[in-house]
Amino acid sequence: MKTSIPSVAVAPAAAPIDELYRDHQPWLFRWLRGKLGNPFRAEDLTQDVFVRVIAGRKQVRAEQARPFLRTIAQGLLIDHYRRAGLEQAYLDYLAALPEPHQPSAETRAAVLQQIAMLDRMLADLPDNVRRAFVMAQIDGLSYAEIAERLGVSLSAVQQYMTRALMACYVCLQD
Repeated sequence: MKTSIPSVAVAPAAAPIDELYRDHQPWLFRWLRGKLGNPFRAEDLTQDVFVRVIAGRKQVRAEQARPFLRTIAQGLLIDHYRRAGLEQAYLDYLAALPEPHQPSAETRAAVLQQIAMLDRMLADLPDNVRRAFVMAQIDGLSYAEIAERLGVSLSAVQQYMTRALMACYVCLQD
């Protein structure tokens, strides 16, 4: 009498980070270079993607690697363009100032560094907190208008703003 062993489906194993990097870094670099047109910035963002993977301790299966890496890269691209927009807005503002009111090169560099720090801090906030902060500080909306647009209560907007302003304070103290 022949007995058969039942087959068990085995999930594909997650790829180790070194294998993930070796197999997908060149592809990701080319993809980012195409988006940015700058090989140096593309190389930086490629490395940032893998740093995020390592920091997040995510297990990535081989068949999910490219969509997963592309999703992280797209988020970093959004951050990059947002930060570049903030920096350009500041530089445009400075260019419009009369000569005697122009800040020194050191002051400009310090402000650009603070803008980058604040941008990173905003990116780490939950979506509604970040959106409420931007609506209040950039768009000039009242808390009531923000509550209506976000579909939340006025007290929720107050909590969001408290959280965002505390994060700004902590960010600027470092």
